[in-house]
Amino acid sequence: MLCIGYMPTIHAGTPLTNEPIQPIPLTVDVDSAKATLGRELFFDTALSADGDISCASCHNLKEGGADTGKRYSIGHNGSEGGINSPTVYNSSLLFRQFWDGRAETLEDQADQPVTNPVEMAARWPDVLARLYENPSYPNKFQQIYSDGITRENVKNAIAEFERTLLATNSPFDQYLRGNENALTAKEKKGYELFKNYGCHSCHQGVNVGGNMFQVFGAINNYFEERGNITKADLGRFNVTGDSADKFVFKVPSLRMAKYTAPYFHDGTQKTLLDAVNAMFRYQLGREAPDSDKEAIIAFIESLAGEHLEMKK
Repeated sequence: MLCIGYMPTIHAGTPLTNEPIQPIPLTVDVDSAKATLGRELFFDTALSADGDISCASCHNLKEGGADTGKRYSIGHNGSEGGINSPTVYNSSLLFRQFWDGRAETLEDQADQPVTNPVEMAARWPDVLARLYENPSYPNKFQQIYSDGITRENVKNAIAEFERTLLATNSPFDQYLRGNENALTAKEKKGYELFKNYGCHSCHQGVNVGGNMFQVFGAINNYFEERGNITKADLGRFNVTGDSADKFVFKVPSLRMAKYTAPYFHDGTQKTLLDAVNAMFRYQLGREAPDSDKEAIIAFIESLAGEHLEMKK
């Protein structure tokens, strides 16, 4: 059992157990040797064709685990991606990986950017050859994996590291664990409004999202109003080919939204207020006073936890 993040101060209050949101676990059961190797690989540009891009290039662990501030990430030969980079923090709590849910595990997710021509644009045989040429990797892999450096072992090590990336002990989680003073009055009001408006019907569970698919534009047609529909906008349809899955996406987690602007799969919403306004229009189909939206934003910001990688 590997301890992660920051251990909380214990408070005597009664934990809130009947809420639609649960706190992120304070510990995670991982193989520490694999996770240490995976961290090294996560930051290693040897996984890309030209040796200039790593996993960390698009998932900045010091800035919320995403490509913060960028609508789309820049990949191989300066190519611009077509979808917003999600945070890697708390990704082990998602029921699927990628916006369209095409990967079921972190290992599956780790595989795809390496060979994506717009991202790392590498070939696995070339990646493995470079890792073998590294003076330390062969021995490190052999000590952990009986078959040494393989594609599956590289993916497994990276995934094991990503399982440690739980951002714990957020103010809201402290509140759920019984610390009544962990939230401000505005943040508490925001949580009640979040539930009263029905936001929790999609954004709930330990990751405040990330555990279901939902059509984007359930009430008003987001894509018709935005225009210029791209392949990425088709969402889950690109995986299943089922017309009922057009414009369906994995509901994103709100846990680290405080740090990961811009928002949505297309990165069109520059601020949390923009995103909340869009949710009221396209998913809820209703109006709300600015004071309610400001309180909801304060609540969303209270969901963001801590991790030692953010301090390194």
